Amino acid sequence: MIGLDTNILVRYLTQDDPIQSAKATEIIERRLNEENPGFVSTVAMVETVWVLDRGYRLAANEIAAAVERMLQTDVLVVENEQEVFTAMIALKEGQGSFADAMIAALAARAGCSCTLTFDQKALRLSGFTLP
Repeated sequence: MIGLDTNILVRYLTQDDPIQSAKATEIIERRLNEENPGFVSTVAMVETVWVLDRGYRLAANEIAAAVERMLQTDVLVVENEQEVFTAMIALKEGQGSFADAMIAALAARAGCSCTLTFDQKALRLSGFTLP
């Protein structure tokens, strides 16, 4: 297994740099396979979504589609895949940010009864409550 940093994922998804995007495509489409997959950590996934949102100004549905493609790719192993899927659905349905949804999903997975927050937007997501 080979770990993939955020910049590899962003270059592959955006195809915005002729040299780096070509290298990222080569890695993901030709070098990786089911026997030697790429590992996408939770941190890399959250960073990727943040960069697509803040840096590239993509719409939530475009970002959700990119996350969904990564989840469906046989040559990628996504850490906390179910929680990433849950966060992708929340983003797609306009319930809250991907990062907030990941925080709630990971807390629930860890057995937390709730996640305390002062963030009014996060309160729209299941699992968050005011202190």
